[in-house]
Amino acid sequence: MTDRRHLLAAALALPVLWPARVRAAPERLRIGYQKSSTLMIWLKSRGTLETALAPLDVDVSWHEFTSGLPLLEALNVGAVDVSSDVADAVPPFALAAGARLSCWATEAPSPQAQALVVRADSGLARVAQLKGRKVGFAKGAGAHYLVLAALKRAGLSMRDIEPAYLSPADARAAFERGDIAAWAIWDPFLAAVQRQSGARLLTESVGLSDYRRFYLAGSAFAQRRGDVLGVLFAELLRAGAWIKRNPDAAAQWHAPVIGLDAATVAAANARRSYQVQPVDADGLADLQRIADAFTNEGVLPRKVHLAELGVWRAQP
Repeated sequence: MTDRRHLLAAALALPVLWPARVRAAPERLRIGYQKSSTLMIWLKSRGTLETALAPLDVDVSWHEFTSGLPLLEALNVGAVDVSSDVADAVPPFALAAGARLSCWATEAPSPQAQALVVRADSGLARVAQLKGRKVGFAKGAGAHYLVLAALKRAGLSMRDIEPAYLSPADARAAFERGDIAAWAIWDPFLAAVQRQSGARLLTESVGLSDYRRFYLAGSAFAQRRGDVLGVLFAELLRAGAWIKRNPDAAAQWHAPVIGLDAATVAAANARRSYQVQPVDADGLADLQRIADAFTNEGVLPRKVHLAELGVWRAQP
């Protein structure tokens, strides 16, 4: 009996070993971006988001895309959670395909960052002279809408020209060979062909297209993680302000990222607002005008109502 009492006392004296509490892994925020995503790349290069999101127990992974439409397709299928900026012509295509997206930020208009250019030795001086000529642009891009708007103002339509649907790299080569009479393009490709090849403006986007940039997220993510979007919005706002305050330093930093010289990047940055702001009625109206123009041209498979696009707004 004594031995049994001793054993029981010894057992009661042992520390209680509770199962170790396993800390959940941080949630991963997957960001899709392009080489033209200046503000998001600036944050990526400095680890700014990783630091800002750490208190929310969120880490970050980065995924590069060659253009806006594949980026939004990845967003729709859940391969990424948020997208960096895409041109204003891109969201209507995603909505027409049934994507459930929400816009959480935009940049103020930058109409001078997109233009229709001709070679330095071209005899063309007016958009009306493009009748019967071949014009290069990326199908479904903001440049596509610029061509539509410029032709309409000149009393022409797409049926009056020969469209050449080309990526920026292919269009640059065709432009310099003289295979296309004009090229609709955006910065930094615009600044590059102006500085390196002496291309001259046939028309800017001013008065034709505001050329806004939009930041999007999957609607389910936007509803679930508004706190994360709030951090992203605040950090992008700071990044945009820094780049406009420090144009030379910004150009020196970004030039090697996109493979251009710093002077060309500085010229492109000077035409871009980089002013991050909440989505407003004017921005949505711009998207609707673009969607309607593409629908009328048969470029979109169905009419798109921008009410289908969710909107997330930062809390004041």
